[in-house]
Amino acid sequence: MVTLSEVAKRARVTAATVSNVLRNREKVRPETAERVLRAIADLGYRPNLNARALAEGRSSTLALMLSNISNPFYPEFVLAAERAARKAGHFLMVCNTDDDAEVGRAYLNQIAGTFADGVLVMNTDIAFNEFCISTIQSAPILLTMWEHPETPPPLPCIAVDFARAGALAATHLLELGHRDIGMLVGDGCGGLQDARSNGFRAVMREAGIETDAAAMLQVRDSIDAGYIACMQLMANRPRLSAIFATNDLLAIGAAQALITLRRAVPDDVSVIGITDIQLAHQVHPALTTVAIQTAAVAELSVDRLIRLIQAPTQQPSMVVGPAPELVVRASTGPRRAGSR
Repeated sequence: MVTLSEVAKRARVTAATVSNVLRNREKVRPETAERVLRAIADLGYRPNLNARALAEGRSSTLALMLSNISNPFYPEFVLAAERAARKAGHFLMVCNTDDDAEVGRAYLNQIAGTFADGVLVMNTDIAFNEFCISTIQSAPILLTMWEHPETPPPLPCIAVDFARAGALAATHLLELGHRDIGMLVGDGCGGLQDARSNGFRAVMREAGIETDAAAMLQVRDSIDAGYIACMQLMANRPRLSAIFATNDLLAIGAAQALITLRRAVPDDVSVIGITDIQLAHQVHPALTTVAIQTAAVAELSVDRLIRLIQAPTQQPSMVVGPAPELVVRASTGPRRAGSR
Protein backbone atom coordinates (compact mmCIF):
# COMPACT_ATOMS: atom_id res chain seq x y z
CA MET A 1 0.00 0.00 0.00
CA VAL A 2 1.36 3.40 -1.02
CA THR A 3 1.82 5.79 1.90
CA LEU A 4 1.41 9.54 2.12
CA SER A 5 5.17 9.84 2.80
CA GLU A 6 5.94 8.09 -0.47
CA VAL A 7 3.72 10.55 -2.33
CA ALA A 8 5.49 13.45 -0.63
CA LYS A 9 8.89 12.05 -1.62
CA ARG A 10 7.83 11.61 -5.25
CA ALA A 11 6.40 15.16 -5.39
CA ARG A 12 9.39 16.64 -3.50
CA VAL A 13 7.17 18.21 -0.82
CA THR A 14 6.38 17.56 2.82
CA ALA A 15 3.71 15.14 3.98
CA ALA A 16 1.81 18.14 5.37
CA THR A 17 1.66 19.65 1.88
CA VAL A 18 0.20 16.43 0.46
CA SER A 19 -2.38 16.45 3.23
CA ASN A 20 -3.27 20.07 2.46
CA VAL A 21 -3.75 19.25 -1.22
CA LEU A 22 -6.10 16.40 -0.33
CA ARG A 23 -8.13 18.55 2.07
CA ASN A 24 -8.15 21.93 0.34
CA ARG A 25 -6.25 22.35 -2.89
CA GLU A 26 -6.73 26.13 -2.88
CA LYS A 27 -4.36 26.46 0.10
CA VAL A 28 -1.44 25.20 -2.00
CA ARG A 29 0.25 26.94 -4.92
CA PRO A 30 -1.18 25.60 -8.22
CA GLU A 31 2.14 24.28 -9.53
CA THR A 32 2.79 22.46 -6.24
CA ALA A 33 -0.73 21.02 -6.12
CA GLU A 34 -0.35 19.80 -9.71
CA ARG A 35 2.91 18.05 -8.83
CA VAL A 36 1.30 16.36 -5.81
CA LEU A 37 -1.74 15.23 -7.81
CA ARG A 38 0.53 13.82 -10.51
CA ALA A 39 2.45 11.86 -7.86
CA ILE A 40 -0.81 10.56 -6.39
CA ALA A 41 -1.93 9.37 -9.83
CA ASP A 42 1.43 7.81 -10.69
CA LEU A 43 1.65 5.87 -7.42
CA GLY A 44 -2.06 5.00 -7.16
CA TYR A 45 -2.29 6.48 -3.67
CA ARG A 46 -5.59 6.11 -1.81
CA PRO A 47 -6.12 8.11 1.42
CA ASN A 48 -6.83 6.12 4.58
CA LEU A 49 -10.04 7.84 5.62
CA ASN A 50 -10.30 6.05 8.96
CA ALA A 51 -6.79 7.11 9.94
CA ARG A 52 -7.48 10.67 8.86
CA ALA A 53 -10.69 10.76 10.89
CA LEU A 54 -8.89 9.57 14.00
CA ALA A 55 -5.98 11.97 13.51
CA GLU A 56 -8.13 15.03 12.80
CA GLY A 57 -10.96 14.21 15.17
CA ARG A 58 -13.44 14.42 12.27
CA SER A 59 -14.45 12.55 9.13
CA SER A 60 -16.06 13.37 5.83
CA THR A 61 -18.78 10.79 6.40
CA LEU A 62 -22.44 11.07 7.34
CA ALA A 63 -24.46 8.09 8.50
CA LEU A 64 -28.09 7.30 7.71
CA MET A 65 -29.83 4.79 9.95
CA LEU A 66 -32.99 3.25 8.56
CA SER A 67 -35.14 0.40 9.67
CA ASN A 68 -35.76 -1.87 6.68
CA ILE A 69 -33.88 -1.50 3.40
CA SER A 70 -36.26 -3.97 1.71
CA ASN A 71 -39.05 -1.36 1.87
CA PRO A 72 -38.87 0.47 -1.51
CA PHE A 73 -39.30 3.84 0.20
CA TYR A 74 -35.92 3.68 1.92
CA PRO A 75 -33.70 3.12 -1.15
CA GLU A 76 -35.43 6.09 -2.78
CA PHE A 77 -34.64 8.25 0.26
CA VAL A 78 -31.07 6.92 0.36
CA LEU A 79 -30.51 7.75 -3.33
CA ALA A 80 -31.51 11.39 -2.83
CA ALA A 81 -29.61 11.70 0.46
CA GLU A 82 -26.43 10.21 -1.03
CA ARG A 83 -26.54 12.64 -3.93
CA ALA A 84 -26.98 15.58 -1.56
CA ALA A 85 -24.15 14.38 0.70
CA ARG A 86 -21.79 13.82 -2.23
CA LYS A 87 -22.58 17.26 -3.64
CA ALA A 88 -21.62 18.74 -0.26
CA GLY A 89 -18.34 16.82 -0.20
CA HIS A 90 -19.40 14.03 2.17
CA PHE A 91 -19.74 10.28 1.99
CA LEU A 92 -22.98 8.66 3.15
CA MET A 93 -22.86 5.46 5.20
CA VAL A 94 -26.15 3.52 5.28
CA CYS A 95 -26.95 1.46 8.38
CA ASN A 96 -29.91 -0.94 8.23
CA THR A 97 -31.27 -1.80 11.70
CA ASP A 98 -33.66 -4.50 10.41
CA ASP A 99 -36.42 -3.16 12.68
CA ASP A 100 -34.29 -3.86 15.74
CA ALA A 101 -33.70 -1.00 18.20
CA GLU A 102 -30.76 -2.86 19.78
CA VAL A 103 -29.01 -2.96 16.42
CA GLY A 104 -29.64 0.77 16.13
CA ARG A 105 -28.09 1.43 19.51
CA ALA A 106 -25.04 -0.63 18.55
CA TYR A 107 -24.64 1.34 15.33
CA LEU A 108 -24.75 4.65 17.19
CA ASN A 109 -22.18 3.47 19.71
CA GLN A 110 -19.83 2.43 16.92
CA ILE A 111 -20.16 5.25 14.38
CA ALA A 112 -21.26 8.47 16.12
CA GLY A 113 -18.27 10.81 16.37
CA THR A 114 -15.78 8.31 14.93
CA PHE A 115 -16.67 7.03 11.47
CA ALA A 116 -19.41 9.65 11.02
CA ASP A 117 -19.53 13.36 11.81
CA GLY A 118 -23.30 13.22 12.14
CA VAL A 119 -26.16 10.73 11.93
CA LEU A 120 -29.58 10.87 10.29
CA VAL A 121 -32.06 8.58 12.06
CA MET A 122 -35.37 7.49 10.55
CA ASN A 123 -38.41 5.83 12.12
CA THR A 124 -37.40 5.06 15.68
CA ASP A 125 -39.41 4.43 18.80
CA ILE A 126 -39.46 6.66 21.91
CA ALA A 127 -36.95 4.55 23.84
CA PHE A 128 -34.54 4.73 20.93
CA ASN A 129 -34.94 8.51 20.82
CA GLU A 130 -34.00 8.74 24.48
CA PHE A 131 -30.91 6.69 23.76
CA CYS A 132 -30.06 9.09 20.93
CA ILE A 133 -30.14 11.97 23.40
CA SER A 134 -27.43 10.34 25.49
CA THR A 135 -25.36 9.73 22.34
CA ILE A 136 -25.65 13.23 20.90
CA GLN A 137 -22.57 14.35 22.87
CA SER A 138 -20.47 12.23 20.49
CA ALA A 139 -21.93 13.57 17.23
CA PRO A 140 -24.98 15.54 16.06
CA ILE A 141 -28.05 13.39 15.50
CA LEU A 142 -31.00 14.49 13.37
CA LEU A 143 -34.31 12.65 13.21
CA THR A 144 -35.94 12.76 9.80
CA MET A 145 -39.44 12.00 8.47
CA TRP A 146 -40.88 12.89 11.90
CA GLU A 147 -44.66 12.46 11.57
CA HIS A 148 -45.93 14.81 14.28
CA PRO A 149 -44.98 18.47 13.64
CA GLU A 150 -47.36 19.49 16.43
CA THR A 151 -45.23 17.65 19.01
CA PRO A 152 -41.49 18.17 18.37
CA PRO A 153 -39.22 15.40 19.69
CA PRO A 154 -36.37 16.08 22.14
CA LEU A 155 -33.87 16.01 19.25
CA PRO A 156 -33.43 18.19 16.16
CA CYS A 157 -35.67 16.85 13.40
CA ILE A 158 -37.11 17.25 9.94
CA ALA A 159 -40.88 16.80 10.15
CA VAL A 160 -43.46 16.04 7.47
CA ASP A 161 -47.12 17.02 7.85
CA PHE A 162 -48.53 13.54 7.45
CA ALA A 163 -51.87 14.61 8.92
CA ARG A 164 -52.16 16.97 5.95
CA ALA A 165 -51.42 14.03 3.64
CA GLY A 166 -54.28 12.05 5.16
CA ALA A 167 -56.58 15.06 4.86
CA LEU A 168 -55.75 15.46 1.16
CA ALA A 169 -56.60 11.79 0.55
CA ALA A 170 -59.96 12.14 2.32
CA THR A 171 -60.86 15.32 0.46
CA HIS A 172 -60.08 13.66 -2.88
CA LEU A 173 -62.32 10.66 -2.19
CA LEU A 174 -65.15 12.84 -0.88
CA GLU A 175 -64.99 15.03 -3.99
CA LEU A 176 -65.38 11.88 -6.07
CA GLY A 177 -68.59 11.10 -4.18
CA HIS A 178 -67.32 8.28 -1.97
CA ARG A 179 -68.86 7.90 1.47
CA ASP A 180 -68.40 4.22 2.43
CA ILE A 181 -64.60 4.10 2.70
CA GLY A 182 -62.37 1.47 4.26
CA MET A 183 -59.02 2.22 5.93
CA LEU A 184 -55.78 0.28 6.13
CA VAL A 185 -53.52 1.84 8.77
CA GLY A 186 -49.86 0.89 8.65
CA ASP A 187 -48.00 -0.13 11.78
CA GLY A 188 -44.29 -0.10 11.02
CA CYS A 189 -41.12 0.12 13.08
CA GLY A 190 -41.86 3.80 13.74
CA GLY A 191 -45.18 2.87 15.30
CA LEU A 192 -48.75 3.27 14.15
CA GLN A 193 -49.18 5.74 11.29
CA ASP A 194 -51.80 7.57 13.28
CA ALA A 195 -51.05 11.10 12.05
CA ARG A 196 -52.05 10.03 8.54
CA SER A 197 -55.19 8.23 9.68
CA ASN A 198 -56.14 11.05 12.08
CA GLY A 199 -55.88 13.61 9.30
CA PHE A 200 -58.05 11.45 7.07
CA ARG A 201 -60.68 10.84 9.76
CA ALA A 202 -60.82 14.50 10.73
CA VAL A 203 -61.88 15.48 7.20
CA MET A 204 -64.37 12.62 7.05
CA ARG A 205 -65.79 13.69 10.39
CA GLU A 206 -66.27 17.24 9.13
CA ALA A 207 -68.31 15.73 6.29
CA GLY A 208 -70.47 13.91 8.85
CA ILE A 209 -68.92 10.49 8.26
CA GLU A 210 -67.50 8.30 11.02
CA THR A 211 -65.38 5.28 10.12
CA ASP A 212 -66.54 2.27 12.13
CA ALA A 213 -64.27 -0.45 13.46
CA ALA A 214 -65.30 -3.00 10.81
CA ALA A 215 -64.05 -0.68 8.07
CA MET A 216 -60.60 -0.02 9.57
CA LEU A 217 -57.71 -2.45 10.00
CA GLN A 218 -54.24 -1.96 11.47
CA VAL A 219 -51.54 -3.93 9.62
CA ARG A 220 -47.79 -4.13 9.08
CA ASP A 221 -46.27 -2.20 6.16
CA SER A 222 -46.03 -4.54 3.19
CA ILE A 223 -47.80 -5.38 -0.05
CA ASP A 224 -48.66 -8.86 1.26
CA ALA A 225 -50.19 -7.41 4.44
CA GLY A 226 -52.23 -4.96 2.37
CA TYR A 227 -53.50 -7.81 0.22
CA ILE A 228 -54.59 -9.94 3.19
CA ALA A 229 -56.11 -6.99 5.03
CA CYS A 230 -58.11 -5.87 2.00
CA MET A 231 -59.56 -9.37 1.61
CA GLN A 232 -60.71 -9.18 5.23
CA LEU A 233 -61.96 -5.62 4.81
CA MET A 234 -64.13 -6.51 1.82
CA ALA A 235 -65.48 -9.52 3.68
CA ASN A 236 -66.49 -7.23 6.54
CA ARG A 237 -67.86 -4.48 4.30
CA PRO A 238 -68.49 -5.81 0.76
CA ARG A 239 -70.12 -2.56 -0.38
CA LEU A 240 -67.14 -0.31 0.21
CA SER A 241 -66.62 2.04 -2.73
CA ALA A 242 -63.09 3.19 -1.78
CA ILE A 243 -60.09 2.20 0.32
CA PHE A 244 -57.59 4.57 1.90
CA ALA A 245 -54.19 3.15 2.91
CA THR A 246 -51.66 5.09 4.97
CA ASN A 247 -48.81 4.04 2.68
CA ASP A 248 -48.40 2.93 -0.91
CA LEU A 249 -47.34 -0.65 -0.16
CA LEU A 250 -50.65 -1.33 1.59
CA ALA A 251 -52.55 0.40 -1.21
CA ILE A 252 -50.83 -1.69 -3.89
CA GLY A 253 -51.62 -4.86 -1.95
CA ALA A 254 -55.24 -3.76 -1.61
CA ALA A 255 -55.53 -3.16 -5.37
CA GLN A 256 -54.16 -6.66 -6.02
CA ALA A 257 -56.71 -8.16 -3.63
CA LEU A 258 -59.55 -6.34 -5.38
CA ILE A 259 -58.43 -7.84 -8.68
CA THR A 260 -58.52 -11.30 -7.07
CA LEU A 261 -62.08 -10.53 -5.89
CA ARG A 262 -63.01 -9.46 -9.43
CA ARG A 263 -63.67 -5.91 -8.23
CA ALA A 264 -62.49 -3.42 -10.83
CA VAL A 265 -60.21 -0.58 -9.74
CA PRO A 266 -61.44 2.16 -9.82
CA ASP A 267 -64.83 1.34 -11.41
CA ASP A 268 -65.97 -0.75 -8.44
CA VAL A 269 -63.57 0.37 -5.72
CA SER A 270 -61.14 3.31 -5.68
CA VAL A 271 -57.78 2.98 -3.92
CA ILE A 272 -55.48 5.73 -2.64
CA GLY A 273 -52.21 5.63 -0.68
CA ILE A 274 -49.58 7.95 0.79
CA THR A 275 -45.87 8.39 -0.08
CA ASP A 276 -45.61 8.18 -3.91
CA ILE A 277 -42.87 5.57 -4.18
CA GLN A 278 -41.69 4.87 -7.73
CA LEU A 279 -43.66 1.64 -7.80
CA ALA A 280 -46.87 3.70 -7.44
CA HIS A 281 -46.77 4.82 -11.07
CA GLN A 282 -45.41 1.50 -12.36
CA VAL A 283 -48.25 -0.76 -11.18
CA HIS A 284 -51.50 -1.21 -13.10
CA PRO A 285 -53.69 0.65 -12.56
CA ALA A 286 -51.26 3.41 -11.58
CA LEU A 287 -51.82 4.37 -7.96
CA THR A 288 -53.35 7.65 -6.86
CA THR A 289 -51.40 8.78 -3.82
CA VAL A 290 -50.28 11.73 -1.73
CA ALA A 291 -46.64 12.50 -2.40
CA ILE A 292 -44.54 13.45 0.62
CA GLN A 293 -41.70 14.87 -1.52
CA THR A 294 -39.21 12.18 -0.49
CA ALA A 295 -36.23 13.53 -2.45
CA ALA A 296 -36.76 17.09 -1.19
CA VAL A 297 -37.01 15.90 2.42
CA ALA A 298 -33.84 13.81 2.01
CA GLU A 299 -31.93 16.78 0.61
CA LEU A 300 -33.21 19.04 3.37
CA SER A 301 -32.23 16.46 5.99
CA VAL A 302 -28.65 16.23 4.72
CA ASP A 303 -28.36 20.02 4.52
CA ARG A 304 -29.61 20.49 8.08
CA LEU A 305 -27.37 17.75 9.45
CA ILE A 306 -24.30 19.37 7.89
CA ARG A 307 -25.34 22.73 9.32
CA LEU A 308 -25.82 21.08 12.70
CA ILE A 309 -22.29 19.66 12.50
CA GLN A 310 -20.89 23.09 11.66
CA ALA A 311 -22.91 25.04 14.26
CA PRO A 312 -24.63 22.65 16.69
CA THR A 313 -26.07 25.38 18.96
CA GLN A 314 -27.48 27.63 16.25
CA GLN A 315 -30.03 25.38 14.56
CA PRO A 316 -33.80 25.20 15.22
CA SER A 317 -34.99 22.03 16.94
CA MET A 318 -37.52 21.21 14.20
CA VAL A 319 -37.88 22.11 10.53
CA VAL A 320 -41.05 21.18 8.65
CA GLY A 321 -40.39 19.84 5.17
CA PRO A 322 -42.29 20.54 1.95
CA ALA A 323 -46.06 20.13 2.07
CA PRO A 324 -47.56 16.85 0.79
CA GLU A 325 -49.22 16.99 -2.63
CA LEU A 326 -52.04 14.92 -4.13
CA VAL A 327 -51.02 12.92 -7.22
CA VAL A 328 -54.09 11.70 -9.11
CA ARG A 329 -53.61 8.60 -11.25
CA ALA A 330 -55.81 5.74 -12.45
CA SER A 331 -56.74 3.99 -9.18
CA THR A 332 -59.40 6.50 -8.11
CA GLY A 333 -62.58 7.53 -9.88
CA PRO A 334 -66.14 8.72 -9.20
CA ARG A 335 -68.43 6.58 -7.09
CA ARG A 336 -70.66 4.56 -9.37
CA ALA A 337 -74.37 5.40 -9.43
CA GLY A 338 -76.29 2.98 -7.28
CA SER A 339 -73.43 2.16 -4.93
CA ARG A 340 -73.48 3.29 -1.33
